[in-house]
Amino acid sequence: MDNDYGQGSGLAKIQPLQAGGETTKPNIMGRRKKHFKQRLIASVVAIFVAVFFIIIPIIKIRSDIKPVTESAKALKYAFSLNDMDLVESKFAEFSKTYDTFEKDAKGLYWLSFIPYVSDFKNGVEAGHYSIEAGKDGIKAIAPYADLIGFKKGGASFSEKSAEDRLQTAVLTLDKVLGNIDIISENIRQAEARIEKIDPNRYPKSFGKTQVRANVQSVKDQFQGISSLFVDAKPLLKQLPKILGKDKEKTYLILFQNNYERRATGGFLTSYAYFRIKDGKMEIERSSDIYELDQTISAHPVAPPEILTYHKGVSKFYLRDSNLSPDLPASIKLFESLYDLSGNKVDYDGVIMLDAKILVDMLKIFGDTEVSGVTFSAEKDERCDCPQVIYTLFDIVDRPVNYIKTDRKGILGDLMFALFNKAIGFSPSKYWGTLAQTMYGNLEQKHIMLNFKDPELQKAAEQINFAGRIRSADSDYLHVNGVNFAGAKSNLYVDEIIESKTTKNSSGGIQREVVLTYKNQYPQSDCNLERGGLCLNAPLRNWLRVYVPKGSKLVKFEGSQKTVETYDSLGKTVFEGFMTVKPMGSAKVTITYTLPESLKSKDYSLLIQKHPGVEDRQDLTVTIDGQELYDGVFDKDKEFQRSL
Repeated sequence: MDNDYGQGSGLAKIQPLQAGGETTKPNIMGRRKKHFKQRLIASVVAIFVAVFFIIIPIIKIRSDIKPVTESAKALKYAFSLNDMDLVESKFAEFSKTYDTFEKDAKGLYWLSFIPYVSDFKNGVEAGHYSIEAGKDGIKAIAPYADLIGFKKGGASFSEKSAEDRLQTAVLTLDKVLGNIDIISENIRQAEARIEKIDPNRYPKSFGKTQVRANVQSVKDQFQGISSLFVDAKPLLKQLPKILGKDKEKTYLILFQNNYERRATGGFLTSYAYFRIKDGKMEIERSSDIYELDQTISAHPVAPPEILTYHKGVSKFYLRDSNLSPDLPASIKLFESLYDLSGNKVDYDGVIMLDAKILVDMLKIFGDTEVSGVTFSAEKDERCDCPQVIYTLFDIVDRPVNYIKTDRKGILGDLMFALFNKAIGFSPSKYWGTLAQTMYGNLEQKHIMLNFKDPELQKAAEQINFAGRIRSADSDYLHVNGVNFAGAKSNLYVDEIIESKTTKNSSGGIQREVVLTYKNQYPQSDCNLERGGLCLNAPLRNWLRVYVPKGSKLVKFEGSQKTVETYDSLGKTVFEGFMTVKPMGSAKVTITYTLPESLKSKDYSLLIQKHPGVEDRQDLTVTIDGQELYDGVFDKDKEFQRSL
């Protein structure tokens, strides 16, 4: 019994244990089943969210892209036909397809905490505001379509005389510009969103596709549009006044030879007067700047800059008066001499043009004959430059065994011939291209404007068409080179500006600017006695580097004369001198620290282009070890990146 009892007792002790074990196992399994169900539900929810809030919107967006793209191509083609009725129709179709795309795109906006999705959202919204601006723009210009060369039923504006076309255009400009405020606000909204997109977060390339450069290109295009409709709004509103509505305007045209570079673009070679009243235009034949200099009976002593860096010049002449890189300052110097001229004419403003304008107009209007000489934009192997450039140099600069009078008069004759083509040809064929080309030249400073009217001058400065050294609260750089007695060597010298920004050991901002010059062409025959045409000769380069006021120079390597440091135009200037020989090269390295007031956080840099420079100048910008730009330096550039 004891055994039975003992066994029973043992069983009694064991039983609860068995019972306990049986109870625990189901609990564990229950918890596992519960967790599995939770994970399953979470996965289903995640899949649901992914499908309905990510995948489906992406599928919809992808299906929308094709009709948007096709509609955009159709709109572009309509513009190429210069048919306003067709443009209006195709724009309405494009707007409708974009509305569908935008509606579907909003399905992804909840993911905007992801930078790439945020960029996508900003891009879509920018497109929306651009379309709204387009609607208002088309509405504004449609009644005056013929004025800008578009066809729109009835009698075409292009059938009228050139004088009638221009007069009608000027007299109705204020009506065309009536909606500029609404348009500019929509463009401003679009640009504000595009500005939020950071190209630097994208890879340089994906396969053979350039990714970062394409994103940057879109941003640059929007900035250009913004400049046209936002920054340019004050100037656009003043256009009727500028073009002589109600009162005749007289403008002095100064031609600059940008292949003999000077501070504002090039050597002042000739001049002309341009008069306009209610669209009626007149260009007086240009004359040689040397002949205008001869009307000044007593020239003052040349300023120190010329005495120091020029070659064999002791008097101050009009042709050398554009010494300052700030156009208004150079105009003041010019006028100090011009006021002494017996041929002085009162004018309302100055228009600065360089040789690129001639080339661009010949590209648009074709070969042009003047005084038995045919001028072309085609490449001339004798100079590796446009034929018009070599031909003008050959006429103007080649020595002959007789005295040349009014040697640069042919330049005025050529400009007059091209002007007559501009107003004589069909607006629908040429005016759009011409306007776009001239706007690009204004951006790139091949055309610069200076007005005596303070209101007009302020408007020109606001859009950066006035050739001013710009004020900047941020970091700033402008490299200005002046060719004093170095022939036309800027036609042959390639330049690279390398800009590097870093933090130094003390936490301040340090800058290194490396300037590299290469002339890979042989020297010209500069023997004037045997009639040589001296184009390529040693470049004698008076160099000034403008940086934020208060910057401290660490070193300046490569100058052939003692480096000077001083303040001018609200900047600190590092000044030196160097030469570049044909088939040779030269390098200048400048290292300096920025003033303590410029902080590394939210660091930004404005690099201002030298007027007149084209094609042969490249720019590389590196900030904190990251390369932000490597390409042609064709217009002012702005960069932002915290150090």
